[in-house]
Amino acid sequence: MAEDGNSKLMPPSSAPPPRRVVLLGASNLTRGISTVVDTARRVWGAPLEVLAALGHGRSYGLTSAVLGRKLPGILQCGLWDALSALPPANTAALVTDVGNDILYGASVESILDWVEECVERLGPTNVPIVLTLPPTATVTALSQWRYTFIRTCAFPSCRLSRNDAFSRAEQLDAGLQELAARRGLRAVRPRSEWYGFDPIHIRRSHWPVAWNEVLSGWRTEARATNLARGSFAQWLYLRSRAPAQRTIFGFEQRAAQPCGRLRDGTTIAIY
Repeated sequence: MAEDGNSKLMPPSSAPPPRRVVLLGASNLTRGISTVVDTARRVWGAPLEVLAALGHGRSYGLTSAVLGRKLPGILQCGLWDALSALPPANTAALVTDVGNDILYGASVESILDWVEECVERLGPTNVPIVLTLPPTATVTALSQWRYTFIRTCAFPSCRLSRNDAFSRAEQLDAGLQELAARRGLRAVRPRSEWYGFDPIHIRRSHWPVAWNEVLSGWRTEARATNLARGSFAQWLYLRSRAPAQRTIFGFEQRAAQPCGRLRDGTTIAIY
């Protein structure tokens, strides 16, 4: 991917960006954050004020730990206090990566409650919210050995059987569809071709197409959008930003937000 210079810091500006996006998710959002931000700028406008709650293995309602790093649940993080303190702005939101909590042992009912609480906190009904549904087609196609391998690598403490996990995934999928219909969310079904051996993470080569299709749900009218070009420099810059709060091997770390600023004035705050 060619460098486009978007990752360079700019001097602080007293004028806030006129448009805002809120991004909630876990590993797919984390891995593709540069493409997501670039796509959001193309779909929703730029400059943007980006508030993101993300992280590998992130839970919507529980503290999650991955390789010595702990993050609070999305509902418990500082994003919500920061959002409520900001002035009104044209806002769009993404709720994605719903499913980790199944393998953390949370009930389907609890997960749906957590997601709905996030939707409630996002504010007025005119805020366009895209909800990605779980990739059930690729997940339920897993053989026993592939399920066990992926569960052991990604969720080593989980002992949920393949059949139980698939049953809960299908229940969660149905519940999210009902929630989307009831709350007027724009549900997007991930395409099977976006995935490879790994059934839950979108392949890097499909990031521009996948995130463009997902975030285009923020619009009410169909309109073609140029795909994000991708920039290794911007990806590295955004992946290196520190969240507002995390614990690394027992040591708590805090970082001021927003933690990033792009050349066009877009700011990024991570929680």
